[in-house]
Amino acid sequence: MSGTKGIGRLDALGFAKEATRGTAISAATYWVPFNDLGFDEKFENAVKDQAFGVIENSVGQSRVKNWAEGTFKVPMIDQSIGLLFLSLFGAQASATHSGETTVFDHTFTVGESAQHQSLTFFVHDPTGGTDYSYANGVIHKMEIDAEVKKFVEISLSAKSFKGAAQSAFTPALLTENYFIAQYLTFKYATTVSGLSGATAIALRNIKISIDEDVEDQDVLGSNSPADFLNKEFKVSGTLEAIFQNLTDFKSVSIATPNVPQAMQIAIVNTDVNIGVVPSHPSVIITLDQVYFTELAIKRTPKDIVYQTLKFEGTYSTTNSEMIKIVLTNTVSGAYA
Repeated sequence: MSGTKGIGRLDALGFAKEATRGTAISAATYWVPFNDLGFDEKFENAVKDQAFGVIENSVGQSRVKNWAEGTFKVPMIDQSIGLLFLSLFGAQASATHSGETTVFDHTFTVGESAQHQSLTFFVHDPTGGTDYSYANGVIHKMEIDAEVKKFVEISLSAKSFKGAAQSAFTPALLTENYFIAQYLTFKYATTVSGLSGATAIALRNIKISIDEDVEDQDVLGSNSPADFLNKEFKVSGTLEAIFQNLTDFKSVSIATPNVPQAMQIAIVNTDVNIGVVPSHPSVIITLDQVYFTELAIKRTPKDIVYQTLKFEGTYSTTNSEMIKIVLTNTVSGAYA
């Protein structure tokens, strides 16, 4: 059977914030460039495997569940990424950036509920010939990955209701600002207030993983989940840096008792001015209370000695917070 053949570069991914949870929005607020897209229909069958007087293993199957699930990777860009942060974190506050009138700070914090913001996902598929929208989409896992000489990348895992076929979309991507790893500054200190005066440490790479452990709300009377509910909110990560002294990481990692640290990853696109101060597109990630869990120093005769450090975020009862992200861009007001 012949058909339309194409490459993934022709497809498009979009999303929009839902006003009513599970009710699809008709058009995407943002279409975004992607590096990888593996989001599609999923289904489960119940097998009729009872005894029927024959040795064959079953006499049929019945569909018992339909939903959509998958992953996608997108570059970190300064406007559309806010909706993905909102879906994952669940709470936001927006304010005018200091000294500006058209630049805004959007602060994303963990919403203390089992239902974080839902999105409608949109997939434009000229190869398959049919476009789809996916209601009640939730981001349940995000990895922020910065590596030298590369764009900062975000990998996401998502779920939604089964897709609904739509007339062909006409995707239009905004001109957004990108972030490369060279824009990143890393600091840690014993308190969040101490981060501003802390010495920056040069890294080779860093990955932050955020997981909110989503569970399908499967119910009787329907082959579609009623919802997707987030449970425990967890943060962990790994970083790599050259090994040049004990004070960067080793001393604090092996100290007894193990003293928690505040950590900040600031990614500021200093090549672009979006205000008058001047102000720059930025993503500032603050972890209030981090514990270092593993340190490995690799030594080989011909190579530079590097150290790899693993860490886990915990909730600070002093600050009433585990993690927050401040996104600075020109999107006016809260993400809607």
